[in-house]
Amino acid sequence: MKIKLRKKGRFRETAASSDLAFILIIYFLVIAGFNVNLGFLMNLPERASTRIVQRDELMRFELDHRGAIFYQGMELSIDEAERRISSSLAERPNLALVLSIDGDAPWQEVVSFVELAQKLQVESFSFNIRREHENQS
Repeated sequence: MKIKLRKKGRFRETAASSDLAFILIIYFLVIAGFNVNLGFLMNLPERASTRIVQRDELMRFELDHRGAIFYQGMELSIDEAERRISSSLAERPNLALVLSIDGDAPWQEVVSFVELAQKLQVESFSFNIRREHENQS
């Protein structure tokens, strides 16, 4: 018994090509409406920079596991932190911010603090993440 094989239609002759074109049009229309997130943009010091930060020019903040901000042992709101940083920047233009982050802190709070530093145009900003064993000490 001989089995007849049908010839496969070429891509342009099938309905799949029009479906694919329609899906691609919809895809590009949808992604055209999204805002592009440029990420975290801050100026980094030049590699050959010899800038020295004095201890009195450091402001150390902590972010706990709940996302609360602490400065010198006192819990602050983001607005209070902004006021303190602004007043310190007025007195000391070379101010450097240091943020110590609990490993379980909500990342949105970290991003909010980084955005605050960027908004206030802090030139020196550093952060570190405390590991679990460091928190228990």
